[in-house]
Amino acid sequence: MNLNTLRQDIPAGLVVFLVALPLCLGIAQASGLPPFAGLLTGVIGGLLVTSLSPSRFAVSGPAAGLVTIVVASIQTLGSFSAFLTALILAGVLQCLLGLLRAGRFISLVPGSVIKGMLAAIGILLIMQQIPVAFGTAGDAELVSLVNGEFQFSLSAMLVAGIGLLILWLWTTPIVKSVKLLGWIPGPLVAVLLGCMATVFGDRLFPSLAEELPRIALPAFDSLSALAAELETPDWLAWQNPSVWVVAVTLALVASLETLLSQEALKKLRPQHPAPSPNKEMFAQGIGNLTAGFLGAMPITAVIVRSSVNVSVGAQTKLSILIHGALLLICGLWFSDLLNAIPLASLAAVLLYTGYKLATPRLFIEQFRMGAQQYVPFLATIGGIIVFGMLAGIGIGIATQILYSIYKSHRNALQLTRYDDHYVLRFQQNLTFMHNPKLQGLLAEIPENSTVIVDHDNAEYLDPDVKAVLQDFGENARDRGIRLSQWPVAVK
Repeated sequence: MNLNTLRQDIPAGLVVFLVALPLCLGIAQASGLPPFAGLLTGVIGGLLVTSLSPSRFAVSGPAAGLVTIVVASIQTLGSFSAFLTALILAGVLQCLLGLLRAGRFISLVPGSVIKGMLAAIGILLIMQQIPVAFGTAGDAELVSLVNGEFQFSLSAMLVAGIGLLILWLWTTPIVKSVKLLGWIPGPLVAVLLGCMATVFGDRLFPSLAEELPRIALPAFDSLSALAAELETPDWLAWQNPSVWVVAVTLALVASLETLLSQEALKKLRPQHPAPSPNKEMFAQGIGNLTAGFLGAMPITAVIVRSSVNVSVGAQTKLSILIHGALLLICGLWFSDLLNAIPLASLAAVLLYTGYKLATPRLFIEQFRMGAQQYVPFLATIGGIIVFGMLAGIGIGIATQILYSIYKSHRNALQLTRYDDHYVLRFQQNLTFMHNPKLQGLLAEIPENSTVIVDHDNAEYLDPDVKAVLQDFGENARDRGIRLSQWPVAVK
């Protein structure tokens, strides 16, 4: 670390903090948890996980991709304290995966399933945040909005609409061309405008301001007040099998999102040597273990904050540590300022995040790549929405495997005719599963023809395949069929 890196790391840490602050608060709110839980998660990710992580640029904290898992898990387990027990177990599992060097298996997850998972998270996030953008501060669902059982808030809709407009404007060339605006994160601007609506609304339009639900952070005047705010795990909950299901789900999905973020970071800012995925998983495991003990939320490496960290010129881990320290300071001593943030502004940030995860362009790209990509992609989305994250990912992987087997099976054998010559090509190793296809092709060969077998690409033939070829070869002479390069001996 030298003066040059400090000049770049300090402003980078400030920008990452400004991006992370509304996301930490919004993700906690979307998960139905106190806003302080989101800040605490950002602090653990920014200070503890960063200290252990092999990456200089990966920013860890609460992830929008885990919101739906947190909400569903707390409902299933019945309490946040039971969920914290599952989070501790998930952290232990992540540490074990890191020690067992399981990070290399990320390459086994098909790209179609990964994209389907991200799109499903985006869709669920949008479904969850629409009622908040329309003015609810409770647990109202989208179905109540559709059924007309929902009370709309004009002020909340206006704040959310302006927030979405700001987030869209920040992606346009006009705003990007202004260097000063490029340094100010769009989510921060959306949240600041929302704060102005609450501050001036209280003075000018009290009736409208009352319809604008906002953040509720407690003020900490002592360490005992801070300790009282922290939730403790339910240590007896480990006996509940559902806790273990949640733990496995959290461990797998959090590890997957972390390793995907690490892969994406390699393209943005290569590191030499590349950070070890196994050490990264171990660091994330320690983070989630600590988060479970302290009453925080699940932690992953998040690509949005990480990419911002890289784009603003961070050189070392110091920028991430600065962002974590600023989150801690903000949560402890500036709660009154944060309480001016309306939930509708945070909903706008999360709606836009969900849209980016499930953008229509992603669906178009998958359809253009053919059925082998879009069938598992859609199966993953449907599975996650209907059955949950872990089951949905399993459905997506199973669909991809079955489709790949089908395509491989279909293209393994090829019969081509040249006048009275037939060339039978083996494109790969053959097993008993290829027998129906092989028998069908052999049946197409007429009498008094010549059959040439090209089996250079097949290093292995199943005994059942050899038996079919043997049987055809023994009857070929009676039908006037001449064999060339036959792969098995014919008596």
